[in-house]
Amino acid sequence: MSNTTEPGKTRGQNAYGAILAAIRDGIYRPGDAIREEEVASRIGVSRTPVREALGRLQEKGLVEAAQGRGVAVAILSTSQVFELYAIRQEMEGLVARFAAQHATTAEMDNLARINDLFGNASDNPRRAAELNRQFHARLYDATRNRYLRQMVEGLQETIALLPTTTFVQPGRTEIAREEHAEIIRAIRERDTERAETAAVRHIQRALETRLAISEDRPAI
Repeated sequence: MSNTTEPGKTRGQNAYGAILAAIRDGIYRPGDAIREEEVASRIGVSRTPVREALGRLQEKGLVEAAQGRGVAVAILSTSQVFELYAIRQEMEGLVARFAAQHATTAEMDNLARINDLFGNASDNPRRAAELNRQFHARLYDATRNRYLRQMVEGLQETIALLPTTTFVQPGRTEIAREEHAEIIRAIRERDTERAETAAVRHIQRALETRLAISEDRPAI
Protein backbone atom coordinates (compact mmCIF):
# COMPACT_ATOMS: atom_id res chain seq x y z
CA MET A 1 0.00 0.00 0.00
CA SER A 2 1.31 3.49 -0.80
CA ASN A 3 0.31 6.90 0.47
CA THR A 4 -1.01 8.80 -2.54
CA THR A 5 -2.99 11.48 -0.73
CA GLU A 6 -2.22 15.10 -1.52
CA PRO A 7 -3.75 17.92 0.56
CA GLY A 8 -6.63 19.71 -1.12
CA LYS A 9 -7.38 16.92 -3.60
CA THR A 10 -10.28 14.50 -3.72
CA ARG A 11 -9.75 10.75 -3.56
CA GLY A 12 -10.46 10.56 -7.28
CA GLN A 13 -7.85 13.22 -8.05
CA ASN A 14 -5.29 11.45 -5.90
CA ALA A 15 -6.06 8.15 -7.62
CA TYR A 16 -5.68 9.87 -11.00
CA GLY A 17 -2.24 11.18 -10.00
CA ALA A 18 -1.19 7.79 -8.67
CA ILE A 19 -2.19 5.95 -11.86
CA LEU A 20 -0.50 8.57 -14.06
CA ALA A 21 2.68 8.27 -11.96
CA ALA A 22 2.54 4.48 -12.33
CA ILE A 23 2.30 4.85 -16.11
CA ARG A 24 5.21 7.29 -16.11
CA ASP A 25 7.29 4.97 -13.92
CA GLY A 26 6.63 1.97 -16.15
CA ILE A 27 4.51 0.04 -13.65
CA TYR A 28 1.80 0.13 -16.32
CA ARG A 29 3.23 0.18 -19.83
CA PRO A 30 1.51 0.97 -23.15
CA GLY A 31 -0.93 -1.84 -23.91
CA ASP A 32 -1.06 -3.12 -20.32
CA ALA A 33 -4.48 -3.77 -18.83
CA ILE A 34 -5.40 -1.72 -15.75
CA ARG A 35 -7.82 -3.38 -13.35
CA GLU A 36 -9.74 -1.41 -10.75
CA GLU A 37 -9.26 -3.92 -7.96
CA GLU A 38 -5.49 -4.17 -8.50
CA VAL A 39 -5.04 -0.39 -8.54
CA ALA A 40 -7.25 0.07 -5.48
CA SER A 41 -5.23 -2.51 -3.56
CA ARG A 42 -1.88 -1.10 -4.65
CA ILE A 43 -2.59 2.53 -3.72
CA GLY A 44 -4.80 1.78 -0.72
CA VAL A 45 -8.18 3.22 -1.72
CA SER A 46 -11.61 1.87 -2.60
CA ARG A 47 -12.57 1.06 -6.18
CA THR A 48 -14.87 4.10 -6.51
CA PRO A 49 -12.14 6.78 -6.80
CA VAL A 50 -10.14 4.44 -9.03
CA ARG A 51 -13.13 4.10 -11.34
CA GLU A 52 -13.48 7.90 -11.39
CA ALA A 53 -9.78 8.30 -12.17
CA LEU A 54 -9.84 5.75 -14.97
CA GLY A 55 -12.83 7.56 -16.48
CA ARG A 56 -10.87 10.83 -16.55
CA LEU A 57 -7.83 9.09 -18.02
CA GLN A 58 -10.01 7.58 -20.74
CA GLU A 59 -11.55 10.97 -21.56
CA LYS A 60 -8.02 12.33 -22.07
CA GLY A 61 -7.02 9.40 -24.26
CA LEU A 62 -4.42 8.10 -21.81
CA VAL A 63 -6.22 4.78 -21.40
CA GLU A 64 -8.60 3.11 -23.83
CA ALA A 65 -11.26 0.44 -23.75
CA ALA A 66 -9.90 -3.08 -24.05
CA GLN A 67 -12.39 -5.75 -25.05
CA GLY A 68 -13.01 -8.17 -22.22
CA ARG A 69 -10.45 -6.63 -19.89
CA GLY A 70 -11.64 -3.17 -18.89
CA VAL A 71 -9.13 -0.54 -19.96
CA ALA A 72 -5.51 -0.57 -21.07
CA VAL A 73 -2.79 2.04 -21.29
CA ALA A 74 -3.00 3.76 -24.66
CA ILE A 75 -0.32 3.14 -27.29
CA LEU A 76 0.83 6.16 -29.29
CA SER A 77 1.42 5.66 -32.99
CA THR A 78 4.48 7.13 -34.67
CA SER A 79 2.34 9.87 -36.22
CA GLN A 80 0.95 10.74 -32.78
CA VAL A 81 4.48 11.05 -31.41
CA PHE A 82 5.35 13.51 -34.18
CA GLU A 83 2.16 15.47 -33.49
CA LEU A 84 2.90 15.51 -29.77
CA TYR A 85 6.42 16.85 -30.21
CA ALA A 86 5.33 19.38 -32.84
CA ILE A 87 2.97 21.07 -30.40
CA ARG A 88 5.32 20.52 -27.46
CA GLN A 89 8.15 22.46 -29.10
CA GLU A 90 5.82 25.39 -29.75
CA MET A 91 4.49 25.38 -26.19
CA GLU A 92 7.92 24.98 -24.58
CA GLY A 93 9.24 27.80 -26.73
CA LEU A 94 6.45 30.05 -25.48
CA VAL A 95 7.16 28.96 -21.91
CA ALA A 96 10.81 30.01 -22.24
CA ARG A 97 9.81 33.33 -23.81
CA PHE A 98 7.44 34.14 -20.95
CA ALA A 99 9.97 32.97 -18.35
CA ALA A 100 12.54 35.36 -19.82
CA GLN A 101 10.07 38.15 -19.17
CA HIS A 102 8.93 37.18 -15.67
CA ALA A 103 11.35 34.85 -13.87
CA THR A 104 12.82 36.16 -10.62
CA THR A 105 16.48 35.83 -9.73
CA ALA A 106 15.56 33.19 -7.15
CA GLU A 107 13.72 31.18 -9.81
CA MET A 108 16.68 31.41 -12.18
CA ASP A 109 19.04 30.25 -9.43
CA ASN A 110 16.72 27.36 -8.64
CA LEU A 111 16.62 26.32 -12.30
CA ALA A 112 20.41 26.28 -12.32
CA ARG A 113 20.47 24.20 -9.12
CA ILE A 114 18.05 21.62 -10.54
CA ASN A 115 20.03 21.51 -13.77
CA ASP A 116 23.24 20.77 -11.85
CA LEU A 117 21.52 17.87 -10.08
CA PHE A 118 20.17 16.72 -13.42
CA GLY A 119 23.63 16.71 -14.96
CA ASN A 120 24.94 14.58 -12.10
CA ALA A 121 22.26 11.93 -12.76
CA SER A 122 23.64 10.79 -16.11
CA ASP A 123 24.09 7.24 -14.80
CA ASN A 124 20.49 7.06 -13.55
CA PRO A 125 17.99 7.67 -16.40
CA ARG A 126 14.95 7.45 -14.13
CA ARG A 127 16.36 10.04 -11.72
CA ALA A 128 17.39 12.22 -14.67
CA ALA A 129 13.84 12.06 -16.04
CA GLU A 130 12.43 13.07 -12.65
CA LEU A 131 14.79 16.05 -12.39
CA ASN A 132 14.02 17.02 -15.98
CA ARG A 133 10.32 17.15 -15.10
CA GLN A 134 11.17 19.33 -12.10
CA PHE A 135 13.21 21.67 -14.30
CA HIS A 136 10.39 22.13 -16.79
CA ALA A 137 7.78 22.46 -14.03
CA ARG A 138 9.75 25.34 -12.51
CA LEU A 139 9.95 26.94 -15.95
CA TYR A 140 6.17 26.69 -16.14
CA ASP A 141 5.91 28.43 -12.76
CA ALA A 142 8.08 31.28 -14.05
CA THR A 143 5.74 32.07 -16.96
CA ARG A 144 3.16 33.66 -14.61
CA ASN A 145 0.50 32.37 -16.99
CA ARG A 146 -1.88 29.78 -15.58
CA TYR A 147 -3.43 28.94 -18.95
CA LEU A 148 -0.12 28.22 -20.63
CA ARG A 149 0.87 26.11 -17.66
CA GLN A 150 -2.34 24.08 -17.89
CA MET A 151 -1.69 23.38 -21.56
CA VAL A 152 1.91 22.24 -21.15
CA GLU A 153 1.02 20.14 -18.11
CA GLY A 154 -1.60 18.40 -20.23
CA LEU A 155 1.07 17.61 -22.80
CA GLN A 156 3.28 16.22 -20.04
CA GLU A 157 0.51 13.79 -19.12
CA THR A 158 0.47 12.44 -22.67
CA ILE A 159 4.26 12.22 -22.72
CA ALA A 160 3.91 9.73 -19.84
CA LEU A 161 2.63 7.26 -22.47
CA LEU A 162 6.03 7.10 -24.16
CA PRO A 163 7.55 3.78 -23.12
CA THR A 164 11.02 4.97 -22.13
CA THR A 165 12.93 8.13 -21.27
CA THR A 166 15.33 9.64 -23.79
CA PHE A 167 17.93 9.73 -21.02
CA VAL A 168 18.65 6.04 -21.58
CA GLN A 169 20.55 7.18 -24.68
CA PRO A 170 24.27 7.51 -23.86
CA GLY A 171 25.30 11.16 -23.65
CA ARG A 172 21.76 12.55 -23.84
CA THR A 173 21.69 13.77 -20.23
CA GLU A 174 24.92 15.74 -20.65
CA ILE A 175 23.68 17.30 -23.90
CA ALA A 176 20.29 18.16 -22.37
CA ARG A 177 22.07 19.74 -19.38
CA GLU A 178 23.82 22.17 -21.72
CA GLU A 179 20.57 22.82 -23.58
CA HIS A 180 18.93 23.67 -20.24
CA ALA A 181 21.90 25.90 -19.37
CA GLU A 182 21.47 27.83 -22.63
CA ILE A 183 17.80 28.40 -21.81
CA ILE A 184 18.75 29.66 -18.35
CA ARG A 185 21.41 32.01 -19.77
CA ALA A 186 18.90 33.52 -22.17
CA ILE A 187 16.37 33.94 -19.36
CA ARG A 188 18.96 35.67 -17.16
CA GLU A 189 19.71 38.07 -20.00
CA ARG A 190 15.96 38.66 -20.58
CA ASP A 191 16.49 37.64 -24.19
CA THR A 192 13.06 36.33 -25.13
CA GLU A 193 13.94 35.37 -28.71
CA ARG A 194 17.03 33.45 -27.70
CA ALA A 195 15.20 31.69 -24.86
CA GLU A 196 12.41 30.60 -27.19
CA THR A 197 14.84 29.38 -29.86
CA ALA A 198 16.86 27.43 -27.30
CA ALA A 199 13.75 25.76 -25.89
CA VAL A 200 12.42 24.81 -29.33
CA ARG A 201 15.78 23.31 -30.28
CA HIS A 202 15.88 21.42 -26.99
CA ILE A 203 12.58 19.68 -27.79
CA GLN A 204 13.62 19.04 -31.40
CA ARG A 205 16.73 17.25 -30.15
CA ALA A 206 14.66 15.27 -27.67
CA LEU A 207 12.53 14.03 -30.56
CA GLU A 208 15.64 13.17 -32.59
CA THR A 209 16.92 11.14 -29.64
CA ARG A 210 13.59 9.36 -29.21
CA LEU A 211 13.52 8.42 -32.88
CA ALA A 212 17.08 7.11 -32.64
CA ILE A 213 16.09 4.98 -29.65
CA SER A 214 13.05 3.66 -31.53
CA GLU A 215 15.26 2.24 -34.28
CA ASP A 216 16.39 -0.43 -31.82
CA ARG A 217 12.96 -1.00 -30.26
CA PRO A 218 9.69 -2.48 -31.55
CA ALA A 219 7.72 0.75 -30.93
CA ILE A 220 8.25 4.37 -29.94
